[in-house]
Amino acid sequence: MTDRYAEIDGVIAYIHEQIYEPLPLSRLASYAGYSPYHFTRIFKERTGLSPLYYVSSLRLQKAKDLLLQTNLSVRDIGLEIGQQSLGTFTTRFTERVGVTPTHFRNSALEADNLFHSLKDLDDWPMFHRTADTHFRVEGTVDSAIPFEGVILIGLFAKPIPEGRPLYGTLLSSLGNFCFTGVKPGTYYLMATSVSWGMQAMDFLLPHTTLRARVKEPIIVGPYAPVPHQQVVLQLPRPDDPPILVSIPLLMQSFLGKVYQNSNR
Repeated sequence: MTDRYAEIDGVIAYIHEQIYEPLPLSRLASYAGYSPYHFTRIFKERTGLSPLYYVSSLRLQKAKDLLLQTNLSVRDIGLEIGQQSLGTFTTRFTERVGVTPTHFRNSALEADNLFHSLKDLDDWPMFHRTADTHFRVEGTVDSAIPFEGVILIGLFAKPIPEGRPLYGTLLSSLGNFCFTGVKPGTYYLMATSVSWGMQAMDFLLPHTTLRARVKEPIIVGPYAPVPHQQVVLQLPRPDDPPILVSIPLLMQSFLGKVYQNSNR
């Protein structure tokens, strides 16, 4: 798959270079030397996303960068990424990142506190195998390079880690994971990681975190168990979709469940 459409890497590099310019489908297809229909098909086969959805995802990633690394107003940042309406920008950012642009901009201290809470956590939820193999997604997380830290893994509605995962958890180490009670449907399994030595900015803008995605969708239904999933964390690849979901949001949700269970 990687070598089959290697020219898509050139298009992705071009998108990064021209991200603040208009990038209609016709322009991208022309750059690749394909018809819009054929270009869309091979781009989606390579990345999992349509070209324009990929572009919009990268622009939201740029918005995250600008929120934390500049003093531009939220309105101006929306304009920078091509959103003429402040309301539209805020809505799309909130839907796909999980928090408002203003909340994200002010979340560094909160992110640091949440990460320290995870470091200090003694009782991580244990992996439990259930007898019912239906409506369950389980597997093993490994890493291509040595890693110690927290792993965030989830089932998403689209082949990109955006918004809250439909089912998700945090793991304190490599090893097994299991989601039970998964409703019938189609899901995309993705993971990323935060090494214990990282700072808050490293995972607020997770450009370099190890990540994994199972390219084939996972079908959960009543008649056949889901095969065991082998997930391998790797260094970022050019064709990986950006990690849009707010990682501190996932940390907060996980810690909330842990504390709730401990108080029962």
